[in-house]
Amino acid sequence: MNDYISTMRKLIGHETLLTVGCGAILEDESGRILLQQKHNRIWGIPGGLLELGETFVETLKREVLEETSLTVLQWQLFGLYSGKNGFAQYANGDKVFSIQLIFRVTDYAGVLQTNEESTRQQFFAKNELPDSLNPHQAPFILDWVHGVTPPIVR
Repeated sequence: MNDYISTMRKLIGHETLLTVGCGAILEDESGRILLQQKHNRIWGIPGGLLELGETFVETLKREVLEETSLTVLQWQLFGLYSGKNGFAQYANGDKVFSIQLIFRVTDYAGVLQTNEESTRQQFFAKNELPDSLNPHQAPFILDWVHGVTPPIVR
């Protein structure tokens, strides 16, 4: 958890906190999407929260590197997402409402590695996605599956 979130939690407790997230629909040369399986066995895309003073692209690059060891070389906006799917409550009682900026990444460098944030990372074809998608990320993953073109604002 970044310092800003920790500071805000001290002030507001478990009340709803507005956050901005950046995620990557990262495709391999075969057009498959990279998904990460978290410790809760849910699959989702790499990404995370914008830190104070960061640009959206800086957040995208930092999060992809931290979670996959891959360096993003080029990107394009896939979509902007808000609405009821942005609400979440964590097991500890913390509530958030997150606005998501999702980028499509097809040009990257490095060797894919798993870290402490996920148990597995795997590329999936559009017709082979796992059943247990992160419900907060499923809208943009399914938009990718159905070929919705950027930019889409939800």
